[in-house]
Amino acid sequence: MDNLLSMEHLSEADIMRIIKRALDFKENGVQPFEEKKYIANLFFENSTRTKTSFEMAEAKLGISSIPFDVNFSSVSKGETLYDTCKTMEALGCDGLVIRHSENKYYEQLVGLGIPVINGGDGSGSHPTQSLLDLMTIYEQFGTFKGLDVVIAGDIIHSRVAHSNQQALEKLGANVVFSAPPEWQEAHQGDAYRVLDEALAEADVIMLLRVQHERHDIRARFTKDDYNRLYGMNMKRYDRMKKNAIIMHPAPVNRGMEISEELVEGEQSVIFRQMKNGVFVRMSVLTEILGSAG
Repeated sequence: MDNLLSMEHLSEADIMRIIKRALDFKENGVQPFEEKKYIANLFFENSTRTKTSFEMAEAKLGISSIPFDVNFSSVSKGETLYDTCKTMEALGCDGLVIRHSENKYYEQLVGLGIPVINGGDGSGSHPTQSLLDLMTIYEQFGTFKGLDVVIAGDIIHSRVAHSNQQALEKLGANVVFSAPPEWQEAHQGDAYRVLDEALAEADVIMLLRVQHERHDIRARFTKDDYNRLYGMNMKRYDRMKKNAIIMHPAPVNRGMEISEELVEGEQSVIFRQMKNGVFVRMSVLTEILGSAG
């Protein structure tokens, strides 16, 4: 695999290979790369989990992470994304992890001679988040085929929703959505359900963060109103199947998408998702850069 740009580019075999390697790393550990590798993590948007998870994965594989802070870079002088990436290539980086606000930013990097791992592009794709979600689901159920998955929340702005829909349907799961009308995507049509109806049969309830930075929801929803109308609360929790799981890519708006007491509840796997993110990103790095020991 030369790059990881979106889940559309991965086959079912690719996905399962990455997941099973990640599960092996989680169970058995990993030896670092014998040959020294260098990665630059170019984050043009804020990140806690994805950035730190990649840094941890790189450290466990013996990869040196090259520091980059966009606020102290030549981007402020007008340097293009392409030139920033070509600079990292010229300085000896073996690959780049990039998060950027522009959808499909990677299309302007065609002339780059080193691999790119997409850490999130605008509202487009977030392939490593999708892969860690898939790892968590597979770890829980041992299959994807026939699982009923509800993706609920800010669909229109969510790269997580887009990536997971692509991957889960490819793997044989049944995906439906639940969202306020203004956050629905018209082309998905009949895929939308009222959350109270959909969750009763769902194996996976995948909640999405309300993305305050992409719109002003305060004109319509208070935190309590959103939780009552569209979020996971105790009333809805009691209607879930007993073996179903609650997921969320985080950061969590506690009390909004999910009631405070349910974030670490018995059926929540939110923090397991975060833990699995390190193993998935180790697997992706190994896939892109070659086998570690």
